[in-house]
Amino acid sequence: MKWKEYISWVTSFLLIILWIYAALSKLSDLEVFRIQLSRQPEPVSTMAPVMIWLLPLVELVAAAMLMFEQTRKSGLLLSFFLMLVFTVYVALAVIGYWEDIPCSCGGVLNRLGWKDHLWFNLFFLIIATLGLAAERHSKRSKHQGGNLKQAAPAGGPA
Repeated sequence: MKWKEYISWVTSFLLIILWIYAALSKLSDLEVFRIQLSRQPEPVSTMAPVMIWLLPLVELVAAAMLMFEQTRKSGLLLSFFLMLVFTVYVALAVIGYWEDIPCSCGGVLNRLGWKDHLWFNLFFLIIATLGLAAERHSKRSKHQGGNLKQAAPAGGPA
């Protein structure tokens, strides 16, 4: 396994663990998750009845996409997008954009302060970015290698 494929695999594995844990912790206590979502700033609070199911579903879809080589790049893109949105949201909480909002992440992440949560999210945003870069370079290497083989003359070297 080349190092780019290894990086893609390790980053995908870490993100799979993150998404499955996040989704299951939300689904394990739906009532608490619903209350936390309803206490979020607009537009999240008004979308709480949809978000209570949509967010864990999207997290599980991201995890599933990361499990298969054919969908890994899309899973990494989805992971990057989700982590970017979550990180911006947490950064706004850190700078005090909203007065007092609960963390609706579930599990042990609920116990983190906003600054620690920001560092956690930045770590996984970097993980998703590294995975995307490795996946892109890995696919490019395979694609270019395939084109070189196809371009070789049928009779061999001259």
